[in-house]
Amino acid sequence: MTKIMAVNAGSSSLKFQLLEMPTEELLAVGLVERVGKEDAIFTIKYGEGQKFNVVTPLHTHKEAVELALEKLIELDIIQSFDEISGVGHRVLHGKELYADSVVIDDEVMKNIESFTELGPLHIPPNLTGIRAFQAILPNVPQVAVFDTAFHQSMPEENFLYSLPYEYYTEHGVRKYGFHGTSHKYVTQRAAELLGRPLEDLRLISCHLGSGASIAAVAGGRSIDTTMGFTPLEGITMGTRSGSLDPALIPFLMQKTGKSAEEVLNVMNKESGVYGLSGISSDLRDIEQAAAEGNHRAEVSLKIFSNRIHGYIGQYAAEMNGVDAIIFTAGVGENSDVIRERILRGLEFMGVYWDPSLNNGARGKELFINYPHSPVKVIIIPTNEELVIARDTVRIANLIETHA
Repeated sequence: MTKIMAVNAGSSSLKFQLLEMPTEELLAVGLVERVGKEDAIFTIKYGEGQKFNVVTPLHTHKEAVELALEKLIELDIIQSFDEISGVGHRVLHGKELYADSVVIDDEVMKNIESFTELGPLHIPPNLTGIRAFQAILPNVPQVAVFDTAFHQSMPEENFLYSLPYEYYTEHGVRKYGFHGTSHKYVTQRAAELLGRPLEDLRLISCHLGSGASIAAVAGGRSIDTTMGFTPLEGITMGTRSGSLDPALIPFLMQKTGKSAEEVLNVMNKESGVYGLSGISSDLRDIEQAAAEGNHRAEVSLKIFSNRIHGYIGQYAAEMNGVDAIIFTAGVGENSDVIRERILRGLEFMGVYWDPSLNNGARGKELFINYPHSPVKVIIIPTNEELVIARDTVRIANLIETHA
């Protein structure tokens, strides 16, 4: 038995879980918000429904990590830091260098730092979180779990852009894909629920949250996905535009006087369903407005759902069929309205979903297809932290070391 910390560090946040492995028992879930502020918020849930939270100044991620580890002991979740055998870190980007998770050393840190240009908002806090844990737990193996690694199995015809080939060879311009940790978890879980070997399945995974992506997974390997060189490509999202005509960038620069960076900022932070609806980036707000007759809200829902509907058809064609469609993440797990809009009309390809099962289904594993449906439809709550913990144990050989 061994205890693993699964960590996801954001620019002003730190999420973590403590898991007992290999039983995969969840011991604690923590969140630090507003890191860098005088009124940072620390919250931890543990035991049988127990919860502790405090508002306190936390100026750095190191201070946030120190507080998290101190509270694990104070709340009697662990007796000492020695019980923590490994720390796994979610890292946004591994480029083509990493097709799997890896134990972090100086070389790996340098490589991750060199990826900053591809993830300027995510890589710096990822590195900060790693360094904070290294400082406090210097003798504990730290493992990087890359969001892009799962998609490194895509074939050239799916990851290359139709640009001069030297842009790929010299500058790494290609589709990388993201949300890989989530797609990996739910497709593995789907195989368990279906009672079939993952190697025999053709699955379409719909990770639908404020950020959203679809993945085609054949035989347990990602063969295509909607996000590309950056997480901006693909379907319409909360505030991201998704795919559009690249000629719009110079056109908007000319019309608005904005720089390329400013236009990209609009496409990342002011677009998507937020920009379309003028209401919110939260689909719950937009669903309510649409139900009340708001035209822009209704159009936003149509655009969001139609793009996903289309990719499901495309990916089924790429895989010469599909065995199951998976819905996961905040919207996918909880919005029966969105699932209905996406699934409606897919009966022609063998998707027979049951409205009575879909209605009201929120946040729990559930088949929402009729029993006779050739294509199964499954809601699977994602668990990226569990994948991080599993990879940490596997990559660092922790179960053998601590047996």
